[in-house]
Amino acid sequence: MPNLDVKFLLSHPAHFFALGFGSGLAPKAPGTFGTLVGLPLFWLISSYAFHIQLLIITALFLIGIYFCHKTGKDLGVADHGAIVWDEIVAIMLVLTITPPHFISWLAAFLLFRLFDIWKPFPIRQFDAKLKGGFGVMFDDLLAAIYAGLCMWLIAYGYLYWLSDGGTKHIVN
Repeated sequence: MPNLDVKFLLSHPAHFFALGFGSGLAPKAPGTFGTLVGLPLFWLISSYAFHIQLLIITALFLIGIYFCHKTGKDLGVADHGAIVWDEIVAIMLVLTITPPHFISWLAAFLLFRLFDIWKPFPIRQFDAKLKGGFGVMFDDLLAAIYAGLCMWLIAYGYLYWLSDGGTKHIVN
């Protein structure tokens, strides 16, 4: 297995992207650092229409299959912890439906990390069965969907609560 260092990072463009521009080289919690990289990247596309954001994220997902496959193959570990392109793309997907406020983005970040680490059904099963670049990308896509659903439920619940000023939820 090659050394995970700047030399490996720069040895191939796929490595540079798969390792999250270097964030995957963090000695602890590389997935969290990779997820953080996704925040400013999403901000760069946040002014585009929703469908354009989805097209860009889809393209990043598809090219990520190659990045992650190539890097995993060169590392000798298909889903090496330093490969964080999957986290970068997945958090960008969650942010497409997240209000552009610090607290909302923090909640999206925390929910995504929770589901990415916890891997509830069926994420863990797909993670175990799917291999290669697609497998690396797909389990994070599922974690993003779970986080996005939670963000939607939180927003829907909040708007429902606001619709009557919260009065029927307060016990006198």
